Amino acid sequence: AQLVESGGGLVQPGGSLTLSCVAYGGFFSIDAMAWYRQAPGNQRDLLASINRYGATTYNDSVKDRFTITRDNAKNTVFLQMDGLKSEDTAEYYCNTGYYWEGRYTPGPYWGQGTQVTVSS
Repeated sequence: AQLVESGGGLVQPGGSLTLSCVAYGGFFSIDAMAWYRQAPGNQRDLLASINRYGATTYNDSVKDRFTITRDNAKNTVFLQMDGLKSEDTAEYYCNTGYYWEGRYTPGPYWGQGTQVTVSS
């Protein structure tokens, strides 16, 4: 089982990117999926999560700019990022997990990450 992210790159401030993450092999009936990011020297932060029915939660830092969606049939989760800022520069990771007492709880599988750089 593995998660593979794609879609990162260099974008100018105010621009947009869409990240994708596919869960390959061994994932059955995924409960929840999420996107995290980690900048050098910082902790890995939860950005957004989505359950199998499409209900979403967002970190306040990206709410109203980022949108998480998923395609259950393809075991894929997406992160549409609009209005990108320099502080969004980081390595972005996806994760499969579950909700416990209303909070997203990460599972053991992580992708390799995809780099997003926002710069003019």
